[in-house]
Amino acid sequence: MTSAATALGTLPPANPVPLRQDAAVIGLVGLAHGTSHFSHMLLAPLFPLFIRDFGLGFADVGLLMTVFFIISGVGQALSGFLVDRVGARPVLFAAIGCFLLASLVASQATGYWGLMATAVLAGLGNAPFHPCDFTILNQRVSTARLGHAFSVHGVTGSLGWALAPVFLVGITSLSDWRTAYYSAALLYTGVLALLWWQRDKLRTEVVVRAPAAHAGRAHDLAFLKLPVVWWCFAFFLLSTMTLAVVQSFVPSILQALYGTSMEAATLTVSAYMLCSAFGMFVGGFVTVYGQRHQISSDTVLAWGMGLGALLMLVCATGWFGEFGTMAVLAITGFALGVAGPSRDMLIKRATPKGATGRVYGTVYSGLDVGFALAPLVFGVLMDHGWYAATLAGGAVVLALSAYAALGVGKRVAVA
Repeated sequence: MTSAATALGTLPPANPVPLRQDAAVIGLVGLAHGTSHFSHMLLAPLFPLFIRDFGLGFADVGLLMTVFFIISGVGQALSGFLVDRVGARPVLFAAIGCFLLASLVASQATGYWGLMATAVLAGLGNAPFHPCDFTILNQRVSTARLGHAFSVHGVTGSLGWALAPVFLVGITSLSDWRTAYYSAALLYTGVLALLWWQRDKLRTEVVVRAPAAHAGRAHDLAFLKLPVVWWCFAFFLLSTMTLAVVQSFVPSILQALYGTSMEAATLTVSAYMLCSAFGMFVGGFVTVYGQRHQISSDTVLAWGMGLGALLMLVCATGWFGEFGTMAVLAITGFALGVAGPSRDMLIKRATPKGATGRVYGTVYSGLDVGFALAPLVFGVLMDHGWYAATLAGGAVVLALSAYAALGVGKRVAVA
């Protein structure tokens, strides 16, 4: 009887980490991620005012976003090394500090170079977020709840995208755009203060490096020899190009094909993002279900991306008409959102021990490359008036990303 009681007593609980502890970490990291996506839109919503006030052209303001994503992409790949060496927390605080400084610079801008300085600072701030966020989540959240953690991380990012235009344009309509940037600076200050107050929950362990300098460098770069890392990079590049098509060109496509009003066309993009956020919420449960029933993350990811590609391709045919196309595009966002947490879980499986920051920094830099390339590739189709072909091209690229997801899963299984 004693041995039986002892045996029962030694059985570990289903999840030894308290829910409150995991939820606090997930919430703090989600808040930080929301500020990152908010900063993607720090300049774009007010482009018409900059064009009016500073006498700029569309090419001028477009270059601001190109600079933002180039700096963010290169910085993201490099910042992963820094995160692995010094820990995620100090890098995360410095990144939000860059956003705060960018807002203050924007509030004082008197011409194009002030806006360019804002883009540079915001790009620097955006660069380390994925290495920081996923290092903290993978170290501080229990494995059983990682699917939900990745789900919340994706949802807060989408909400950050949705909040920025409302926040900046709303305050500008009540006062002016300089006040809007002062308000953004206050927002960043509040977030930074909260994260500092709860900093113990964001602490990460740093892997001890090899004593010899040359051995340390070789160890740092060894992950680049893994094919799975570059398959992950390709997946992010391809899937992000489709997202860039939706964000940048769908309003113009709907207007050109169906005469949709600008308000309704823009609302379609907002609906896509909100459905994507809801899909990510659902995707957290899908990921947990898959873990329990041995359904691989790459399978869930490929099905979500494949379904999204099919829906977008049908939209390109025009079969659904104006309102049907708008609705199906929103559903496409849901399909891709459901796949989001499985994507992050798959990359976790592909990451060697002690290299979380470097791997996430490298593969997520594909996101910035995709955002930078998509306007160049699909902008040519738009300039020629090939609007349906642009949607179809986004579908093809999304289908290729599904193939890349299966490639990642295959190489993780082999490893």
